[in-house]
Amino acid sequence: QAPPVESGGGSVQAGGSLRLSCSASGYPTKWAYCHGWVRQRPGHEREEVADINNAQVPTYAASVKGRFTIGKDYVKDKVDLVMTNLRPEDTGMYYCAARRCRDTTYLITGKGTQVTVSP
Repeated sequence: QAPPVESGGGSVQAGGSLRLSCSASGYPTKWAYCHGWVRQRPGHEREEVADINNAQVPTYAASVKGRFTIGKDYVKDKVDLVMTNLRPEDTGMYYCAARRCRDTTYLITGKGTQVTVSP
């Protein structure tokens, strides 16, 4: 199974926006996989940022709620993360992740895409 592949990311100033995209066709919805985004920030452990289940119900980390929006194309198995009002503390590597919907632990992530937010 092909791992998720992320795109997007880049460098922005604080207050700016970015859109991350992920192709997760190797872990498709039709095989009962759910998807989300995790990040690794400098000096921090990897953390879940956003997740969306097959009922299209999103969940967010408290630190990004109200600023980030996760969306999924259930036919194409593409997962987007729209990030607004970015802060320097959002800087890090962002990974698209897949899990079996019955589980809470992600099975696999992509190689990641870098997000850098300058003050």
